Amino acid sequence: MKNIVSMKWLLARMYESDIVIVDCRFTLGQPDAGRLAYEKAHIPRAVYLDLDKDLSSSLSSHGGRHPMPDLQVFAGKLGLAGIDHDKRVVIYDDQGGMVASRLWWMLKYTGHKSVYVMDEGFTAWSQANFPVTVETPVVIPVRYVPDVQADMLVDVDTVRQVLKDDTSYLIDSREPRRYEGLEEPIDPVAGHIPGAVNYFWKDLLDDQGKWLSIEDIQKRFASVPKDKDVIVYCGSGVSACPNVLALNEAGLKNVKLYGGSWSDWVSYPENPVATGIE
Repeated sequence: MKNIVSMKWLLARMYESDIVIVDCRFTLGQPDAGRLAYEKAHIPRAVYLDLDKDLSSSLSSHGGRHPMPDLQVFAGKLGLAGIDHDKRVVIYDDQGGMVASRLWWMLKYTGHKSVYVMDEGFTAWSQANFPVTVETPVVIPVRYVPDVQADMLVDVDTVRQVLKDDTSYLIDSREPRRYEGLEEPIDPVAGHIPGAVNYFWKDLLDDQGKWLSIEDIQKRFASVPKDKDVIVYCGSGVSACPNVLALNEAGLKNVKLYGGSWSDWVSYPENPVATGIE
């Protein structure tokens, strides 16, 4: 089954016992906004997981702005949310799928087989007059056992090696002006990793904020080589995840996330930086 499901798909299945719905709404720069939005209204039965508190660890000198959490701690939080490998997990946000895709990737990375992102997001769900609630669901805790897929994640040393031997295809998921080095509103250095090609993640969405069809996604990534590993990064390892998901939709197999991404790369002064278009 594909990785993206429609709102109507979830509406038809939302009360099935093996479905866990996760609300991942989060606004960068307003760390409490997602939780407050969840408390105001959410899809019935949805639990809330927070990008900063649940899907990332605390900051250090390296590792980027959203470092991967300790996997045992993360597994514990999944268990408390009622998620184990027997559940089908459907994730939504209100950020075009950016944060939902991060949790999708983390579940895939820890070996979960049945994970989906809901198309469009909560605002569209609400505007369609589908059911919402303020009630926090009663969750029966379970045990989540990570089965780490280590080849899905790369670190700074791997990317440095890639620049030397040209064995992988690098994709930068940020907006073009940041990629080109024309502006950098968040990180201390502007530009991109040398050799990276820019595929802005928001171009995966149409004018209505819906994900492109699989056919259009395949066209979008038609020039990505199928005989190389594809390494995807962004600013902090979050907005790269929609591209990872979409590349998966397009049928590419060897897709990896540079977890620390640009914010990790520029934390090492010796790492090279490129500007302009490649």
